[in-house]
Amino acid sequence: MSRNVPETPVCILGLGLIGGCLLRDLTAAGAPAYGWNRSPETVRRAVADGHDAGADLAATLARAEADRALVVIAAPMPAVGDLLDAIAEHAPNAGITDVVSVKQAVYDEVRARGLADRYVGCHPMAGTADSGWAATCEGLFRGAAWVVAFDHADDLQRAGRAAGARWVEVFRQVVALGDAVGAEVIPSRARHHDRAVARVSHLPHLLAEALAVVGDHGGALTLSLAAGSFRDGTRVAGTRPDLVRAMCEGNATALGEALDQALELLGDCRRQLAEEGSVADLVEAGHVGRTRYEIRSGRRELAGGATLSHRPVIRVSPGQRGWVAQLEHAEHLGARLEIF
Repeated sequence: MSRNVPETPVCILGLGLIGGCLLRDLTAAGAPAYGWNRSPETVRRAVADGHDAGADLAATLARAEADRALVVIAAPMPAVGDLLDAIAEHAPNAGITDVVSVKQAVYDEVRARGLADRYVGCHPMAGTADSGWAATCEGLFRGAAWVVAFDHADDLQRAGRAAGARWVEVFRQVVALGDAVGAEVIPSRARHHDRAVARVSHLPHLLAEALAVVGDHGGALTLSLAAGSFRDGTRVAGTRPDLVRAMCEGNATALGEALDQALELLGDCRRQLAEEGSVADLVEAGHVGRTRYEIRSGRRELAGGATLSHRPVIRVSPGQRGWVAQLEHAEHLGARLEIF
């Protein structure tokens, strides 16, 4: 499944869909990985499936400190502050990352606690409408975009300082984590990531919710006639409402901008339909947008059955002269990152 097995132990805090799938993938790859979850039932099920997990947060983090592990926060945004406090207390030297769907808010919490020198945020662009350990599987991240944030190096460079060796080490570990689960690593600043996911992740959730409500208001006959377009368009409306709220409300400003654009497009379409009996402008522009997405997300087959996307590739050596500028270039291109 992966090209490289991480040597650094990985401690995952939260064994829901993303954290649980990450634990499954790392265990399957033979990587040293273990997890924590506040629910004893989730822990019991994970252990029954052959995974290393516990419900004692302090003990798990003490183990991570002894292992010099990479700690992965895999919990919703409202829980991040408390988990960072626990990491600061029980694992004061461990590297830190997270898989939360917003990055600026997490980075702000990290900086407020003075932990930025050992934190590199990430976000795997993968998921399903289901949640919890029961929804976990191997292979969820294969071929997915794996965003790695580089704001701290950017901030240090603006201050006239080079990224420290510890931060560079954590950056390499986070990139290796994405590589290990078969994802394609894409560097981005936190604020740029949040604007992007507002458009391609958070807004689709709200559009799916609206479509589900409109369909439901059509009554029994409408729902009996609903087929593929309604099913696919409302798929993520099946996600637990509290998880959707945590995602969307944690990215309110960028999501508001995306909502404004979507409402403007729909308003223009409504006027064109009333005045001209046409929906041409929105349909044609949408077709172009979908075509561009398909070109970027299409995959080519490699020897041995592996595949790669058509994203351009930027190779960098972390910590070397000019490497942050290379990350900026990769971000601009939406390029995948290779480390040497």
